Amino acid sequence: MPTLLTDAARRDALAGLAGWREASGRNAIAKEFRFKDFAHAFAFMTRVAQVAEAMDHHPEWSNVYNRVAITLATHDAGGVTTKDIELAQAIDQAAAVP
Repeated sequence: MPTLLTDAARRDALAGLAGWREASGRNAIAKEFRFKDFAHAFAFMTRVAQVAEAMDHHPEWSNVYNRVAITLATHDAGGVTTKDIELAQAIDQAAAVP
């Protein structure tokens, strides 16, 4: 099982992740993405789903039209682990695809 990041390690990791923040009221990280329209948001979600499935690590997310809100935590570990940081990096790469 992955090990929880310390508070300092989580803050250091967040410093390298543009737009990601600590989720309110829990040990998790979050970010909201905005796209041109629903089709672009859905295409992004499809890319993320493929990466998440390959990593066997799945995000909590919601979608409203062109917005996708994502929260990451490793539930088995009870909070943020390196798996969440790695998935956040992959999500940012998926968001950069036109």
